Amino acid sequence: MASTREWFETVEEARRRARRRLPRSVYMALVAGSEKGVTLQDNVAAFSELRFAPPHIADLPAARDLATSVLGQDIALPVIASPTGVQAVHPDGEVGVARGTAEAGTAMGLSSFGSMPVEAVAEVNPKLFFQLYWSGSKDQMVQRTERARQAGAKGLIVTLDWSFSNGRDWGSPAIPEKIDLRALIRLAPEGITRPGYVRDWLTHGGLPDLTVPNMGVPGEQAPTFFGVYGEWMQTPPPSWDDIAWLREQWGGPFMVKGVMRPDDARRAIDAGATAISVSNHGGNNLDGTPASIRALPGVADAVGGQAEVLLDGGIRRGSDVVKAVALGARAVMIGRAYLWGLAANGSAGVRNVFDVLRGGIDSTLLALGHSAISELSPDDVIVPAEFSRGLHK
Repeated sequence: MASTREWFETVEEARRRARRRLPRSVYMALVAGSEKGVTLQDNVAAFSELRFAPPHIADLPAARDLATSVLGQDIALPVIASPTGVQAVHPDGEVGVARGTAEAGTAMGLSSFGSMPVEAVAEVNPKLFFQLYWSGSKDQMVQRTERARQAGAKGLIVTLDWSFSNGRDWGSPAIPEKIDLRALIRLAPEGITRPGYVRDWLTHGGLPDLTVPNMGVPGEQAPTFFGVYGEWMQTPPPSWDDIAWLREQWGGPFMVKGVMRPDDARRAIDAGATAISVSNHGGNNLDGTPASIRALPGVADAVGGQAEVLLDGGIRRGSDVVKAVALGARAVMIGRAYLWGLAANGSAGVRNVFDVLRGGIDSTLLALGHSAISELSPDDVIVPAEFSRGLHK
């Protein structure tokens, strides 16, 4: 259950509280980015290059409508939780995220590398999308998606935007394969400096086991994160024909996550995608690629309404959400932001993050003179020359 720690008013404050509460290795895993972190930083910084067009002087709307839908699910605001793996930041893990997003009236993605079984998560928030990595045999992938379907998942997300990190200039976090005696001895100094984190876990029955139950077979021992990571590394990347095969196997709402080029967006639609996430995996793939918001306008133009377009990467405030929607996104996906909230205050912290974004969206719409997010258009945003970094191809 969530604690009664105080409400926070910004996502940045959630990050500061998460840093104070988490052991250093856990916190550093949350802020990870490949190599120098050029793409990681650009994901956030690019939003500051966009300006709002001055609104016309007019009667201001009495209320704003923030509701929309994603993959067939009605949501109260254009923000959903992006799937993130092994949520060892809080004992409630993905169940806490499910509770917070359900209370916020929105949907969540559950990573196949998540720490909680899909059945437990779907029970708390039925507006659930299951995320799949192209890992293992096709039979294994079908088994995983069918398990998610039986649990009640409403849509499938196939992630194509994660690649093998080549090292991080700030030092990769030392995450053990499992929490055994040797790992406990090594991590003890970090635990001593963060007693609240350790106490929360011990109160809930023990320290995180770093297993990923949704990559295993129900009833059998769950594999470890590093075990399935090795499986993924040894699986050849999928072709577009493979993506079309997976879409046919699933048969329902289907998102392709990791599209940064207009030509790939068109291929995703040809493969049967009903939604596309413009994403560079939070700066955790090829470092030096542009921010996802820079790619959004070109992808949205290429899609031309044939599929829903979402933006994933760099969202820190409600005005960022408004900029993304104005440039063609139906909604945005957040990852680090809600994990910071989860670390800071459990499921209540997750809800807090979505409420912060909700308030920012509402006030930005009011300032722009709009009564609904559906009224937003590119005319509301001033985009500088060369903002797209040549991605409109």
